[in-house]
Amino acid sequence: MSKKIVILGAGYAGVEAALTLQKKKRESDNIEILLIDKNSYHTLMTELHQVAGNRISEDGAIVPLRDIFKYTDVKLIKDEIVTIDFEGNRLASKTAEYGFDYLIIAGGSEPNYYGIPGLKENSFPLWSLKDAENIREHIKECFWAASQEEDQERVSSLLTFVVGGGGFTGVEVMGEVAHWVKSLCREYGISRTKVRLVLVEALPNILSILDPKSIAKVVNYLTDTLKVEILRNSAITRLNPDSVELKSGRKISTNTLIWTAGIKASCVTDDINDAMKGKGCRIIVDEYTRTKYPNVYAAGDIAAFMTKDGLLPDLVEAAVQTAKTAAKNILADIRNKQKRALEPKLHGVMISVGGHFAVADIMGYKLPRCLAIWMKHLVNIHYLFGIGGFELISKYIKHEFLYNRQGFVTGRNYSAKILALWVIPLRLFLGYSWLTEGVGKIKEGWLLKPLLAGMATDANSSASVTDTGEKVFRIISENTPQWYAWIVNHLVIPNALIFQIIIVLTEIGLGLAFITGTFSFIAGLVSLGLILNFTLSTGFQESNWWFITGAICMMGGAGRAYGVDHYLIPYLMRLWRYYIRNNKIKLLLFH
Repeated sequence: MSKKIVILGAGYAGVEAALTLQKKKRESDNIEILLIDKNSYHTLMTELHQVAGNRISEDGAIVPLRDIFKYTDVKLIKDEIVTIDFEGNRLASKTAEYGFDYLIIAGGSEPNYYGIPGLKENSFPLWSLKDAENIREHIKECFWAASQEEDQERVSSLLTFVVGGGGFTGVEVMGEVAHWVKSLCREYGISRTKVRLVLVEALPNILSILDPKSIAKVVNYLTDTLKVEILRNSAITRLNPDSVELKSGRKISTNTLIWTAGIKASCVTDDINDAMKGKGCRIIVDEYTRTKYPNVYAAGDIAAFMTKDGLLPDLVEAAVQTAKTAAKNILADIRNKQKRALEPKLHGVMISVGGHFAVADIMGYKLPRCLAIWMKHLVNIHYLFGIGGFELISKYIKHEFLYNRQGFVTGRNYSAKILALWVIPLRLFLGYSWLTEGVGKIKEGWLLKPLLAGMATDANSSASVTDTGEKVFRIISENTPQWYAWIVNHLVIPNALIFQIIIVLTEIGLGLAFITGTFSFIAGLVSLGLILNFTLSTGFQESNWWFITGAICMMGGAGRAYGVDHYLIPYLMRLWRYYIRNNKIKLLLFH
């Protein structure tokens, strides 16, 4: 009889646990993997602030579970568990029950309101996709209402946006809102000076996990560039529908408080024995991420895993590592093997404040602003590749760079969408031109004998005739850089026939690729490389300039319109995922 392993929650920990079990299982293990979540999608919690700040669409912060677990044996169940019977090995929702032999609780966390009067009723938490959508739509409504309001006190209240909590989430959402406010002011005809942004933190400083220099950089960017007020040592004591009351007695008139200041284990732990829970209702686990019940494990934010430095922090990296450990130890138990203790290895922290500023401390190295921004993107891409392959990377790039609502570099103008249909004539003509180039060289004898030569005494750089009457092609001119000329003289010309064949086949291949719309992105890159090569050897030719712009246009998905890429690229992505999910390809770089 098969062993049933149930994973409760499809957050970072739950998804990682399921994928680890799928990857590491053997046929002899005879296991059944069930993943239960109330949603049909995996939420990218680290991207929610971008949805709230209208930088990316909702689709950019979620991944359908069916896309992650396609071609796997993981059974997906959409349901909300309300009780757990540890003694009877059963989970129950309002409508169904599920038995288990092993259980991984990865229910994540939820906002902690600390019993502050009015906070739960009147604040806007940021802990789900729906929360992010609510914040975004509420901010829009505030600007619209303010544009219609004549009472200036009411306008001031509508245009005062407070974020409670100076941790990572609070600072990131404030950064997004601050950037978005600029375009909202233009859209609704409101002066930026009328908008007030306030970040409230109960501790002496924001981002207390960072070093003082990094904190200072973030503070300066928030206050000087984004015009954000930062109130430290300012605990919130009450939240009214139209005001925030602070410990100091100060009152801020506002209709908007975004609450990010505290979390606790999700409500799935509410009915669990208090003896099993630690700080923030998190489930206490041992070094194997196992609870007091030998067949029940906990991973991610819901698990209270203690290290020599204290409680393991609520980070994606920590969630992934606890989940992997739980999954591997369950398999070890099934195989009667020795379990392995978790030794957390956290590589650093990063925080972005909008799309143009970030700080990062990676393995003790504090990265400069630009590198920190790109490192955050690379970390996100690495994670998405692990759960969904190239498809999710492509989706991420589209949301973050191509269709970014706030603009990554120069605003929204560059991200306007156009139909690939309009570039078909250019694609066909570019393909015809490359094909003509290749066929022409075949007629000139490029496949039969060496025809490439260095610079003639008269510095002629085009096709010429030698003293013996033989036609040759000069690929060094007075415009050729010395380093490139050295490569040509010592590598290319001695092996001229080989390079001639490569060039001819490349040109014909590019022609066919563009005409048929096959691998148009790669063909565009190769086309740029070939033109660069010709430019370095003989200098820029005016007749070839349009090849450069044409190749760039091809890299925007030109082959998807009436081309082979429309069918080929999705097929290859599905094939790749099938081989990865079934452990047929070892990707040592990512695992």
